[in-house]
Amino acid sequence: MERIEHHASFNGWQDVYQHESATLGCTMKVGVYLPPQAQHEKVPVLYWLSGLTCTEQNFITKSSAQRYASEHGIIVVAPDTSPRGEGVADDPAYDLGQGAGFYVNATQQPWSKHYRMYDYIVEELPALIEANFPVTDARGISGHSMGGHGALVVALRNPARYRSVSAFSPIVAPTQVPWGQKAFAAYLGDDQQAWDQYDTVKLVRGARERLPLLVDQGLNDEFRESQLRPELLRETCQEAGHPLTLNLRPGHDHSYYFIASFIGDHIAHHAAALRR
Repeated sequence: MERIEHHASFNGWQDVYQHESATLGCTMKVGVYLPPQAQHEKVPVLYWLSGLTCTEQNFITKSSAQRYASEHGIIVVAPDTSPRGEGVADDPAYDLGQGAGFYVNATQQPWSKHYRMYDYIVEELPALIEANFPVTDARGISGHSMGGHGALVVALRNPARYRSVSAFSPIVAPTQVPWGQKAFAAYLGDDQQAWDQYDTVKLVRGARERLPLLVDQGLNDEFRESQLRPELLRETCQEAGHPLTLNLRPGHDHSYYFIASFIGDHIAHHAAALRR
């Protein structure tokens, strides 16, 4: 991993690294916040997955997460949202292609050559972090919108790998909303069983382990009714007996103003589980 940015922040360091990804077949960038505690001990890791159109920069520059990560002694890892570069398939629309990886392993051409974000997040990225930074084996995962979808799916499919999971404004039922239907049709084809592997609501119904879910949703979010559908997650968790804390926040929208308002609560939630 090559460090390409290095900024002092809350007695720690906000860095950006780049590396050649064997999984994605391209160069990837990753934001890594190192709290002051990492200078003399191993610390837990929180992975953050961003949403549509984002890069590794959005979260590290807009969320104010460094303050809370410093207080709790947690490394925060924020990768890019998709493979990028010349030769990587793309689409003119904002909700498909580069910047819109949806954290799936694509099976359809031309996407399948590079778009394997699920494997990258679950396998390759943690292996790199654990080989290069002073981390314990305690992992949490969180994200926003498309990244909230990714965080919930990754945690539900791999509960033994994560001690905590949370999401802001996640796409909880992508098989039932336009964003997910468009992306899944392109990346996964017509195989509905493949779609179901990346749908939080359907994964909750079949979950054998009960990893508690923390979700914050703004009530003024312009995508809430058409794309996010938090009520479907609430109903499914109630039916399945799956622990869910769903905070509906009056006045808040889909922006990073919303994330910055409550990221401290989420990092405290993860810290309690990661340091238990």
